[in-house]
Amino acid sequence: MTVRTETWEVGRSQARRRAADFVALAKPRMVLMILITTLVGFYLGSWSGPDYGRLLATLLGTALAAGGTLALNQFIEREADARMERTRLRPLPDGRLTPVEGLAFGAVVASAGLLLLTLAVSPLSGLVAAVVVSTYLFLYTPLKRRTALCSVVGAVPGALPPVIGWTAARGELGLGAWLLFAILFLWQIPHALAIAHLYREDFARGGFRLLPVLEPDGRSTGRQVVAHSFALLAVSLLPTLAGLTGGVYFVAALVFGVAFLACGVALAVARSDAAARRLLCASLMYLPALLAVMAYDKVGF
Repeated sequence: MTVRTETWEVGRSQARRRAADFVALAKPRMVLMILITTLVGFYLGSWSGPDYGRLLATLLGTALAAGGTLALNQFIEREADARMERTRLRPLPDGRLTPVEGLAFGAVVASAGLLLLTLAVSPLSGLVAAVVVSTYLFLYTPLKRRTALCSVVGAVPGALPPVIGWTAARGELGLGAWLLFAILFLWQIPHALAIAHLYREDFARGGFRLLPVLEPDGRSTGRQVVAHSFALLAVSLLPTLAGLTGGVYFVAALVFGVAFLACGVALAVARSDAAARRLLCASLMYLPALLAVMAYDKVGF
C-alpha cells in the first residue's frame, strides 16, 4: 500500500468517526422515539388516508428540530457531562468535537427543522416545534441545576411531538392533540424519575438537582411516581370515552395502565435500584405498546 493510499484511508476513517460523533450529538435513539410519537399524532389527526408527502416533511422536520435541540443541550451541559460517568465519553466532554462545532451543528440542524416544518408543513406545526426547542433549552435545561420541579417542566416539551404530528395532519389543535399531550406528559414523570433514581449519584456529581438527588431516601420519588402513574391510567382511558378510539384500545390501556401502576407502587414500597430498573423497562414497553394499539383501534372520523 502506497503512502498516498494509506493517508487517504486514514483520512476516510477519521471522517467517518467525526460523522459518527455528530450523529451521536443528535441522540438518534431518542429522536426515533420522538418520531414514533409524532407519527402516531399525525395518523390519529388525519381525516382519511395520510398525506405521505406531508408526513415525510413532518418527520424530517421534527427529526432535525429534535436532533439539533439535543445537540444544543449537550453543548450547554458539556462541563456537567464531563463529571458524570454515564456521559463523560460523549463527543463534547471527551474532546472529539469542539464546543464551537457542537454549537454550530445544533443551531443549524434545529433551525433547518423549524424552517422545514413552518414552510413545508404548517406554521402551527412550526410554532409547536419552536415551543419544544425553547422550553427544552431555556427552561428545562437550566432548571435541572436549580429545582426538582425540572422533571415536570421537562415533560412539557417531551409531550409535544405528537401535537406536532396532529397539527401537521389537521392544521389545528383539537381534543385529540391535548389527550396525546396529557398521556405523554404523565408518562414522562415516572420514566424520568426511574432514570434519576438509578443514576442519582452520577447526577449529583453533575450538579443536577433532581428529586432522587435531593431526597435520596426515595419517599418523595415514590409518591410522585405513584401519583403520576395513577393519573396516567385514568387519562389513558379518555381517548375511547372521547370517541377517538374503540373498545380494544380501552381494554389495552386499562391492562397496560394497571401493570405500569403496579411497577410504580413497587418502586414506592421497595425504593430500590431493582424496582427502579423494572419501572424503567416497563415505561419503555408501555408507551410504544399503548400508541400502537391506539393507532390500530382509531375510530374513523
